[in-house]
Amino acid sequence: MANNTSTMGFILLGFSEHPRLEKILLVVVLCSYLLTLLGNTLILLLSTLDPRLHSPMYFFLSNLSFLDLCFTTTCVPQMLVNLWGPTKTISFLGCSVQLFIFMVLGTTEYILLTVMAFDRYVAVCQPLHYVTIIHPRLCWQLAAVAWAIGLAQSIVQIPPTLKLPFCAHRQIDDFLCEVPSLIRLSCGDTTFNEIQLAVAGVIFLLVPLSLILVSYGAIARAVLRTNSVKEHRKAFGTCSSHLIVVTLFYSSVIAVYLQPKNPYAQERGKFFGLFYAVGTPTLNPIVYTLRNKEVKRAFWKLLGKDGDSGES
Repeated sequence: MANNTSTMGFILLGFSEHPRLEKILLVVVLCSYLLTLLGNTLILLLSTLDPRLHSPMYFFLSNLSFLDLCFTTTCVPQMLVNLWGPTKTISFLGCSVQLFIFMVLGTTEYILLTVMAFDRYVAVCQPLHYVTIIHPRLCWQLAAVAWAIGLAQSIVQIPPTLKLPFCAHRQIDDFLCEVPSLIRLSCGDTTFNEIQLAVAGVIFLLVPLSLILVSYGAIARAVLRTNSVKEHRKAFGTCSSHLIVVTLFYSSVIAVYLQPKNPYAQERGKFFGLFYAVGTPTLNPIVYTLRNKEVKRAFWKLLGKDGDSGES
């Protein structure tokens, strides 16, 4: 039986069957969220204040940091409320807004990571033409395209999902409102929605990932043509942070959206989804700051110390 969720809302089950685990996750999620706010705000601040970071790479990194801030703020406060006590409800409007923003930001991140891979490709394979190819106007255009694609995907995907006839128990077996979870909650025919989700997965998940792999394949070939250890280290330093972020993000997303339909995979998918929503936004600034000398120099300069001395 279906019910009118527009007035009753939903129940986010999350990990309610494991109350002890919920208490642990409450602390972990809260600490991760605070680190996310601190780390990504710091990157935004450094990229704005330090002239040495006014380059395409840090422009895209600033976009990623802003996106991660919005990404976690969309879902973590509701998640903390659910983990804190027995009340795990979310209104239909709240679920709709969370679903829309989450979809916009998630799709935008797919495209943005692809754009960043293209930036690294040009930096390594076309270093003499980098300034003329990756100019400020193109950076703004690529960022705008990424955000526009994310918005368009949400406008296409969300309305058919919210129009589904949802089961009367209103229980979403997840810790936030996502398209796959709402499709599973439906008591009606979801064939169109599943096809739509599969097509979106190919276009916005597998295609960007393929382009990223092609970019890094070209980078690897270009690096291997040189016998200079210095050039190898330079290329590794240029690309390693982005490659780690891509690996963390896509591995968790694929585990969530391309998992088989069985209870064990679904339970495991919750943990991957938690890492996707909370873990990667926390780790992204850590990866970029710990592995990036320019960011560390800018940080020490912000503290009023010499960058080189603070780094040593």
